[in-house]
Amino acid sequence: MNGILSAFIVAFFTGMIIAPPVILVICKLKAGQTILSYVSQHKDKEGIPTMGGIIFLLAAMTASLIFWKGNKRLAAVALLIVFSYGIVGGLDDFIKVFFKRNLGLKAYQKIISQTVIAVLATVFAYRNQYVGSEIFIPAFNRTIELHWTYIPLSFLVYIATTNCVNLTDGLDGLAGSTVAVYLVFFGTMLYGMYLNEADMGNTLYNLTVLVASFIGGLAAFLWFNSFKARIFMGDTGSLALGALCAVVPLFIKNPLLILLVGIMFVMSGISVILQVVVFKLKKKRIFLMAPLHHHLEMKGYNESKIVTFYAVITAIAGTVALLIF
Repeated sequence: MNGILSAFIVAFFTGMIIAPPVILVICKLKAGQTILSYVSQHKDKEGIPTMGGIIFLLAAMTASLIFWKGNKRLAAVALLIVFSYGIVGGLDDFIKVFFKRNLGLKAYQKIISQTVIAVLATVFAYRNQYVGSEIFIPAFNRTIELHWTYIPLSFLVYIATTNCVNLTDGLDGLAGSTVAVYLVFFGTMLYGMYLNEADMGNTLYNLTVLVASFIGGLAAFLWFNSFKARIFMGDTGSLALGALCAVVPLFIKNPLLILLVGIMFVMSGISVILQVVVFKLKKKRIFLMAPLHHHLEMKGYNESKIVTFYAVITAIAGTVALLIF
């Protein structure tokens, strides 16, 4: 337990130390956020430094490398997957900022990049002796063998989760705080598994350290990202966090819990899908603006209130998940 708490603390202080120079460098490079024209209520955020996901990515990596021990393979691959999605997001941010293209990478470039990573990650897990092709069904307290059907399920989890977390990144501190609460509950599950599955050695311990490191890094990032934000995480951070929210449940054979603990990410994705489908079919809008957090904002709720809603609902869902687990 000491190593896990130490990883959190080291990641937090590493993030606090590197955040000011990162913000300074990004400001000097004039890598500011471009606000899309239809989000008129956020015009005052134009030019705020972006790509801040670098802060918690570096902080989490540093703490993990310090406190990992024994068999690091599964945790190292998880971190590699997270960084791979972060690189895709970084390229997207880079194009937006330096080439002044509001939408960054083209849609097909994003989906191809995400698909390649998801396929490689899925193949690794499928062939790994610990992960394999099994998933746990919490409601029935049993594990089932999916065989080859694990492959499309895992692929779907990566694509859906990364993009839903990305959609949730729209208000100061929203994605960071929601993911941090989400990770607290999965970290708790991991630690419980580590205590009860001694035959796994340090595999589960190292995954728990990874999660604790990201919670610490996010805590530092939120110091500068909460309302009013001095820096945004950009797609560099949101795609990386989405990958983390997918890979941890998949590696511990509990992807179905994403639907519960990540309920607010699910709501972000569903709100966008419904908005698009209904508008194309009936030329009507269900929400004043999608994703859901923008609808709430246009209904009169301030950013801090919406962030609190998301964090509290995620905490309640996480508590229910622990009771089921």
